Amino acid sequence: MTFEPQTILLVDDRPASRYTIAHPLLRAGYKVVEASSGREALELANKLPAVILLDVRLPDIVGYEVCRRIKANPHTCRIPVLQLSAAFMNNESKVYAIESGADAYMTQPVDPGVLVATVKSLSRLHDAENQASLAARQWQATFDALNEGIALIGPKGIIDRCNRAMTEILGQSYGEIEGHPSSQLIRERLGVPAWPAGDSLTGETGVDGRYFRYSLDPILLDSSPIGSIFILSEITDQRRAEAALLSSERLAATGRMAHTIAHEINNPLEAITNLLYLLQHQTDDPEKTASYLATAQKELARVSRITRQILSFNRESSMPVPVSLSETIEDVLALNNRSIVDKALRLEKKWDETLHIEGFPAQLRQVFTNIIRNSIEASRNDGALHIRISKSTLTRDGGKEACRVTICDVGSGIRPQDLPRIFDAFFTTKDLKGSGVGLWLSSTIINEHGGRIQVRSSVRPGRSGTCISVILPCASVAKQAKQA
Repeated sequence: MTFEPQTILLVDDRPASRYTIAHPLLRAGYKVVEASSGREALELANKLPAVILLDVRLPDIVGYEVCRRIKANPHTCRIPVLQLSAAFMNNESKVYAIESGADAYMTQPVDPGVLVATVKSLSRLHDAENQASLAARQWQATFDALNEGIALIGPKGIIDRCNRAMTEILGQSYGEIEGHPSSQLIRERLGVPAWPAGDSLTGETGVDGRYFRYSLDPILLDSSPIGSIFILSEITDQRRAEAALLSSERLAATGRMAHTIAHEINNPLEAITNLLYLLQHQTDDPEKTASYLATAQKELARVSRITRQILSFNRESSMPVPVSLSETIEDVLALNNRSIVDKALRLEKKWDETLHIEGFPAQLRQVFTNIIRNSIEASRNDGALHIRISKSTLTRDGGKEACRVTICDVGSGIRPQDLPRIFDAFFTTKDLKGSGVGLWLSSTIINEHGGRIQVRSSVRPGRSGTCISVILPCASVAKQAKQA
């Protein structure tokens, strides 16, 4: 239980002195609670008065000691204490009182006006400290409630403060983070590259099988940097979910191709069966026999090629390897050949077979399968599919040499309002026929390969269609970056 607001605790063992001091305070609108001993003062202080007026000479505990104990108690330390004395009037007494924790010191007799003004000043100070303390606790509670790990970095690169999430993410205590150079946490522990002072930095990093997304931004005061804020989010579960989705989507794509593959394999198998029948019943003509065997060998090679293509579609390498873009596109087209034939699409290919990149073949096949399948589905019957592989650059203003794969159709196109969202997870323009995962995963895979995807589309009658370009660093550039 606490005192009402504007309650003053007056501690003095002399009734007359208490009356003289209390009277102007009561007239000023304060409520006054009186105490005649140090022990009584310590008990009543726990009820948190607005100000304590404390006489130095008390019968049991000297006022200096009472003040020291009040200030030493975390519960009462912020209560302003005005030390009063009619006996100890020299400067040494004032200094001793202040050193004991008193906020002010006055000698008696006290002028009523000065007394009330001093009490009002101390009361305002008390209210301001309480509000500041409340604001600080609320700020700290909010700071600690955030799921992202946050560290505030001073101008000299020292971590001034961090929240609870940062300690939990890193498995370190506040003491192991706060007061230490940010380079130990950010660069050495998390592998984040160095950054120029005052600049922003964003990216992702992996440590001990865990993945994090980070951002580092300057804190400005009057347009001048006074420190930085570092925000860290763990995305390990997201990465695992993406990997699971990637595997699931690749298997789903394989399932969708099952009918086409069965048809492609069935044709050469029927031809081989017929050739074997002819060989069994027409062995008197050596030329025909040789022709039948040669044709059967071609059909077996065709079956073998289709089998290798479907097996390689799901085979993943553990490290990036050189990848021929033309061979990758040929594999994808072969597995989608039935759909191309069914729509009577004209296939126009133009590419440089010498262009290679470094990457993960199965993931890249998944990307181009998603894009080519979408182009085929969007195309009109008897339309055309244009595929080009050429040299390019990673940035519009030049920069690193890259390889560009451009896939264009003359289909229905993508509406302008849908274009910004086509790479969002689970967004689809196919209603229940699409999962909304393919292009999102494709974008993720290309970003992880250090590349980017560009999309142009039109829905204008007679000029509709979509053109998607996948831009990836060439193998030589990737090697240089890896060696660097």
